Amino acid sequence: MKKLVVVINDESQVEYDRSRELPEHQMNYLNVMDEKMDEGIPHGAGHLFSPDLQQKAEFISNQLVAAIKAENEQLAAATLSWLAIRLPELQQVVAEEKDGETTIKFIYDRPYVKPQAVQFKPMKLNS
Repeated sequence: MKKLVVVINDESQVEYDRSRELPEHQMNYLNVMDEKMDEGIPHGAGHLFSPDLQQKAEFISNQLVAAIKAENEQLAAATLSWLAIRLPELQQVVAEEKDGETTIKFIYDRPYVKPQAVQFKPMKLNS
């Protein structure tokens, strides 16, 4: 089973292992989250009523990134679980912060790979 990894500014923050089954009470909580979002989610200057799956995912991912930054583990766990369960092919949520703006991308086509430093040996050129 694939993992879902949240990356903020090129650093892995948290991951969800889909091979572990979510307890029933937590699945019920995800259903309640869906019901509440169906009633409307903040969007721009107003609210978006009956959002589709993608719109919900965008809202949830924003909540997830904010929860990670605020060290709100319960909200981070709930929102990460929602994304992992509702978007089973999603492999990465990548957030980039620049000039006070946060952009979030969903990566479906490749798993997260921890960056590794590459060491180059100096070469002598024949001249």
